[in-house]
Amino acid sequence: MAMNARRTGQLLETSAPLLAPGEQVELTSLASVGTVSVRKQALTAIVVGVLTLGMVMATVRPRAVYVVLTNQRILFFDANRGGRPGKLLMNMARAYVTATAAEKTFLGLKVATRLTVHGQEGALKVEFPVQTRADGHVFAGALPVTH
Repeated sequence: MAMNARRTGQLLETSAPLLAPGEQVELTSLASVGTVSVRKQALTAIVVGVLTLGMVMATVRPRAVYVVLTNQRILFFDANRGGRPGKLLMNMARAYVTATAAEKTFLGLKVATRLTVHGQEGALKVEFPVQTRADGHVFAGALPVTH
């Protein structure tokens, strides 16, 4: 199940002023970007649990973003917890980005890939949740493979 038509329209409307002449949108989707270590998750849960005497549990998770893949760039917009597309967070030229093959994660419910930007160390994890996991395969397949 992909994003609904209303949300897709809002995302296209938000990204339209940023597109160069001749640039075409190939994919719009919802994903999460980044990683959160087990240590940070455990530390957050412990601190919040102690401070609230066990009345509240807190979790830390990667940032939710809307992804717009064009024939020239990859744009990431703030997802505002699943709401209307927010500000532009990242803008990457496709010519400098490679991706690992899409792989299933979390019991096969999610699909993840790692983006590598030429000249930069490390990789950026992009994870597509259950409702947009099919988009993860399309997204990773549209980019050159990381070597």
